[in-house]
Amino acid sequence: MTQEQNGPAGGERRTLSRRAVLTTVGAVPVAAAAGTLLGATGASAAPATINVSAQRQTIKGYGAMAHAAWIGDLTASQRETAFGTGEGRLGFSILRIPVGESSADFGRDLATAKRAVELGVTVFASPWNPPASMIETFTRGSQTNAKRLRYNAYAAYAQHLNDFTTYMRNNGVPLYSISVQNEPDYAHDWTWWTTTEMVRFLKENAGSISTRVMAPESFQYVKSMSDPILNDAAALANVDIIGAHLYGTSYSNFPYPLFKQKGAGKELWMTEVYYPNSNANSGDAWPEALDVGEHIHRAMVDAEFQAYVWWYLRRSYGPMREDGQISKRGAMMAHFARFVRPGYTRIDATANPASNVYVSAYRGGDTVVIVAVNKNTSSVSQQFTLSGATASGSVSNWLTDASRTVAPQSALTMSNGSLTVTLPARSIMTFVTSVNGTTPPTTPPPTSPTPTPTATPPPAGTGPRVAYTMNSWGSGFTASIDITNTGTSAINGWTLAFTLPSGQSITSGWNATFSPSSGQVSARNVDYNAAIAPGATISIGFQANTSGSTAKPTAFTLNGVACTVV
Repeated sequence: MTQEQNGPAGGERRTLSRRAVLTTVGAVPVAAAAGTLLGATGASAAPATINVSAQRQTIKGYGAMAHAAWIGDLTASQRETAFGTGEGRLGFSILRIPVGESSADFGRDLATAKRAVELGVTVFASPWNPPASMIETFTRGSQTNAKRLRYNAYAAYAQHLNDFTTYMRNNGVPLYSISVQNEPDYAHDWTWWTTTEMVRFLKENAGSISTRVMAPESFQYVKSMSDPILNDAAALANVDIIGAHLYGTSYSNFPYPLFKQKGAGKELWMTEVYYPNSNANSGDAWPEALDVGEHIHRAMVDAEFQAYVWWYLRRSYGPMREDGQISKRGAMMAHFARFVRPGYTRIDATANPASNVYVSAYRGGDTVVIVAVNKNTSSVSQQFTLSGATASGSVSNWLTDASRTVAPQSALTMSNGSLTVTLPARSIMTFVTSVNGTTPPTTPPPTSPTPTPTATPPPAGTGPRVAYTMNSWGSGFTASIDITNTGTSAINGWTLAFTLPSGQSITSGWNATFSPSSGQVSARNVDYNAAIAPGATISIGFQANTSGSTAKPTAFTLNGVACTVV
């Protein structure tokens, strides 16, 4: 390792200084508890009802940041640990990378990003600074050398973001999105943006960027940074994802009513955090790591984020230790990431059936995933009851506590939609079952329910956008397909048509019905994703066998309209 990897990295210098700021803005205390912990004696919780039919946000995934310039790149084996979904893997489906300040820096994180894409991972990028030639300094309070983007360089900066997007695409990494600026409201060491500047750039320049645009990535989910975007129709039209960080954000500030009111068709991502405030070697501290489990639960249930992205992927306080092994904090993330796959939908569940017990649930096709966190010092008997579907049969499950890390447990049995389990003291458990009673797969989910509405064509001249990514192995692969309605009116009922290359045959699918299994394939909507709002993106996918070909379909049509492939 280099001295930089062992010593304080550039990114950590600024996170350490952030802690001082958090003490003045209401940081959440380390190991904060939501209520009084139960004592040594076990207890019974109220039943947790899982409403399989009550769909909430679509999950885009879980992941972390790689930044080779600051802490060195991941090794080949660490990439497999980070993005693989088997035992001993984190199962991350999102990777965040930095945007280089010059074209000479564009390739620094390419190796990890390319492998991530090969494994079906969504990659997005955030800039810390524009090229030096575009920056001017100014006085901001006591900071005499503050940096900002010159207004007459806005168009050039948009082109810079486009150049990075094109470079990555040409080198096998189609970026899902690119951010305007990392933490524009906490930029002592990089580039400041005011809300007025951000809105102006979005309105006048972001429309020329050739991938999805993310903003504002406020360091503390400061709503005054994103409210003006949501309240400005022209700016909102040019942003696809509202991104936010959660440093010191209290749980009471997780909900975002204005986004629910005005963010139709947009995505809501949590794109950076470490939690709780980290000491140098705290990744395996126990039971502190359980706070991460609750934090993810709150981000999914209270904030309704679609993505949860950690800061450094490999670091002493991160999900992967410096030796490449999963930390206890990483285990918290793996309990979600390995089993709640992109395209799954959060469904209603009794979120807090007992003091310090947190439950969330997700559905992908017929697969139902339940994640339960017990922060009490004693075990809790917890009943789960499914409504909206019938289920009887095997329940796969995994456990992390003081002595076990995402450890597979003996299969349980659900009877008539009911399952009662003992949640060990200070633990997190993930349960995977099928609403039709068949043996539950870990990932991907089986074929989704039968479609309903009759398809209506997208508005003329507004060809939908399709992103197709593959995760291949010897004799098979999975494919994820994102469909974006680029028109100004909703699509009600849809069929996506494409031709599978010779030698490929679909064996199962999710969030759509695929027919036939090879050749010219039609993917039709299911009942819960028939409507695609203007600007909205839905995700579908399938698993397939292959005789060796890993080629991708070259063209797609949605309801007969040719799609733009990104």
